[in-house]
Amino acid sequence: MEDTLLTDKIKAIAAPLFNSLGVELFDIEYGGAQRGGLLRIIIDKEGGVSLDDCAKVSRYLSRALDLEDIISHRYTLEVSSPGLNRPLKRREDFFRYLGKRVKLKTLGPTKNQEIFKGKLSGFEGDTIFLELDHGVEHQIQYDQITQANLEIET
Repeated sequence: MEDTLLTDKIKAIAAPLFNSLGVELFDIEYGGAQRGGLLRIIIDKEGGVSLDDCAKVSRYLSRALDLEDIISHRYTLEVSSPGLNRPLKRREDFFRYLGKRVKLKTLGPTKNQEIFKGKLSGFEGDTIFLELDHGVEHQIQYDQITQANLEIET
């Protein structure tokens, strides 16, 4: 089964289940079907994800996926949180973490740099505003970002 079709089916099964458990789907990764397969479900919630949240989601989602039988071969289900240096993948993620430290990588050099670290100070239209460590505000176009992660604040 094509990965996009599979992830869409998993999302449809998981959405009502996740709502009832008070978590949201952050990401789905699936690979290695020839070697048994690994289905990685990454969940998030306000205030952070606990080990108990991961265990509940794993238990209930495993049952639901077995009932629907959308993955016909053996696979391993792994449920986890995005972690402290979670990736920012959607526009909503940038809004959610305004005021937090981030690390951004861009498609190509901007002001002779491709990696930027600082506080996410704004997001308007397609422009991200980043207050760099030395106090200067820098603007980066959203479509120029290839990778973005929260930075652990010390």
